[in-house]
Amino acid sequence: MSRSMSMRSRRDLPPPQQTIEKLENMVAGGNYYEAQQMYKSTSARYIAAQKYLEALDILQSGALVQLKHGQVTCGGELAIMFVDTLVKGALPYNEETFDRIRKMYDAFPRISVPHFLGDDYDDDGQKLSEAISAAKVRAESCSSFLRAAIRWSAEFGTSRNGSPELHVMLAEYIYSESPETDMTKVSSHFVRGNDPKKFASMLVNFMGKCYPGEDDTAIARGVLMYLSQGNLRDANLLMDELKDQLKSADLEIPKTDLIQFIKYLLPTLERDAYPLFRTLRQKYKTSTDRDPVFEELLDEIAAKFYGIRRQNPLEGLFGDMFRI
Repeated sequence: MSRSMSMRSRRDLPPPQQTIEKLENMVAGGNYYEAQQMYKSTSARYIAAQKYLEALDILQSGALVQLKHGQVTCGGELAIMFVDTLVKGALPYNEETFDRIRKMYDAFPRISVPHFLGDDYDDDGQKLSEAISAAKVRAESCSSFLRAAIRWSAEFGTSRNGSPELHVMLAEYIYSESPETDMTKVSSHFVRGNDPKKFASMLVNFMGKCYPGEDDTAIARGVLMYLSQGNLRDANLLMDELKDQLKSADLEIPKTDLIQFIKYLLPTLERDAYPLFRTLRQKYKTSTDRDPVFEELLDEIAAKFYGIRRQNPLEGLFGDMFRI
């Protein structure tokens, strides 16, 4: 395309508000698929003309209206295209754009689905099975959108791990909306977030419905993940918040060897005491062997706090855990 033709095509593009109103009416009339194709093709023309802000307006409007009408797959696709456009335009992470992402995140449906379901359904088994399938679609759609946003914020923001606020949003959505909660994944996002208090609330909620023996493992995993990032402050904050919230509910932190190990570990890391750290690992090895990732986390903690070089840095389970 010649330069003059390119300039003319940019001038020929109508103001985005005209397109937005037309397509919103189309969705309101139930023409979801047709509107979706037009959202994609129209925004592509604005992007080709490097009119990124106009394309963002169209894509955000489309995501919100499709999600409002329960079209999760369509809305999620447009939300991801919104993030892709931020990347194409090399647009920086800022509060205004974060608010736009949060607005789309808030539009994803929240529908309670029972966790920890067995294989034996009651007479409404078909309905329950359909509800679980729909929940998986919602969780994957929103998660894909937020993971894309985190990658963008890591590239065009100030935090190497991506926006802490986006990590907290993703952790909350996975925990509350996924019918098969992956606590390792949930915790890995909370520890890259900035809200240990909210993380503690989630753990207290989990303790009220998990299987026996999962409660202390979830607590230890969260603390060790913080420590593997070199974050002793939030590891301590998490334990303090857990104690306070459980006390308010007339409950206690589990009294197990694994929790005892965590209680000894935290003050040990406040001083130059590698021999004591090594002794603790040996003494409580039976407890830390309950989760295969604990040994890798402890190796990373030794590297962060005592300069002990890992055999295979960022490989194996540890590397998978913090991959976006």
